[in-house]
Amino acid sequence: MSLDAFTPAHRIADQVRTGEVSAETVTGDYLARIATLNPAINAFTDVTAQRALAQARGIDAARARGETLGPLAGVPFAVKNLFDIEGLPTRAGSKINRERAPAARDGELVERLTAAGAVLLGGLNMGEYAYDFTGENAHDGACRNPHDLARMAGGSSSGSGSATAAGLAPLSLGSDTNGSIRVPASLCGIFGLKPTYGRLPRTRSFPFCDSLDHLGPFARDVTDLALAYDLLQGPDAHDPACAQREVEPCLATLKDGVAGLRIAVATGHFSTEGMPEAEAAVAAVAQALGADCWIELAGAGLARAAAFLITNGESAAFHLERLRARADDFDPDTRDRFLAGAMQPSAWYIQAQRVRRWFHDQVMRVFADVDLIIAPATPCVAPLIGQTTLDLRGETVPLRPNLGIFTQPISAIGLPVAAVPVFGEGLPIGVQVIAAPWREDLCLRAAFALEQAGVCVARPPAMR
Repeated sequence: MSLDAFTPAHRIADQVRTGEVSAETVTGDYLARIATLNPAINAFTDVTAQRALAQARGIDAARARGETLGPLAGVPFAVKNLFDIEGLPTRAGSKINRERAPAARDGELVERLTAAGAVLLGGLNMGEYAYDFTGENAHDGACRNPHDLARMAGGSSSGSGSATAAGLAPLSLGSDTNGSIRVPASLCGIFGLKPTYGRLPRTRSFPFCDSLDHLGPFARDVTDLALAYDLLQGPDAHDPACAQREVEPCLATLKDGVAGLRIAVATGHFSTEGMPEAEAAVAAVAQALGADCWIELAGAGLARAAAFLITNGESAAFHLERLRARADDFDPDTRDRFLAGAMQPSAWYIQAQRVRRWFHDQVMRVFADVDLIIAPATPCVAPLIGQTTLDLRGETVPLRPNLGIFTQPISAIGLPVAAVPVFGEGLPIGVQVIAAPWREDLCLRAAFALEQAGVCVARPPAMR
């Protein structure tokens, strides 16, 4: 490549703006890399090559005319295929959806990055209808981890994690309902941001569970993560959850550091006993940030149970007609979870929402005394593709639901989280840096401090 595939997005933009490299060259190089590596990792389901090259040429022409280019000028990016992409059916990882009419316009967040000069490379593999933690799609095939092709990329934003880790796109977008940004970020060894619920609009993206759905960015560099996040912010009347949210920039605050912040390590439900990789990662992050206390988020297990019930109830209601008409066209595992949700009593859903509110109030009291909470992101490094069980604290449990054991309680109450990567001697694993609502700036400041200290750095995989 004219630029290394792992050059940070902000540096690509700088070089495109100064003319050191053309946007067309950058785009062409990434498209060539996708053609070479994607057959092995299966991250992309759709490559928008013609669109990308046309946009890149437009950026180069604008520069030649002396026009001011955007902050992401010429930076390639890709999106989970539940985001609308103009001219393509929005798959959402399913067989059924690919029969939909092509989207008339891009999703709101896709438009925002494009307006900033970023170049869309295509749509990315994901778990069917986002109900997945593994990245093993029954229709498009498993998305593979670029650090070890025999292993999972994590889900449901599997392609986003894998493509970004493999250097197929410096930036990507995903969604997180119960952990679908943080799990792939953890298993693929990159940075991910799940913002506060209601911070980023979900307009023109395919829903999973409305009261839990978040959208957010992935990057290999914290500066890139903050830059993309700032450009994604802003109210949108078409998504009631974020109709009134104002922009609160984070990029300019990264260097403020963590001095003076009160930082705690979560225990209890978040204990890493019997999980050596997770335990070592949490310890490394805690030491680097100067965490000096331990707290128990009482009721986290109940909140996780509530998240399961809310997810099942809302998603089953949304998919009910598809289940009635085309049950055989679902991945059987996904279909069975939706069917279970369709049969659960409404009283369970109501009680789950009560537990969710109770847990929220419990955690807000904790944030009266601390600014950040550290917790593991996943209980293990990337499992093998096809693996179905997990050894969790000495007990054999189903793998698929338990990859999200540490992420679900946090999603249930919509807190902002930065997932940061820690590399030991082998595969990476992630740590959650959690803040109170609307304090993404604290999450990103801590992530930047960890990156600068060399504790959390996204390493290129062996496959290059």
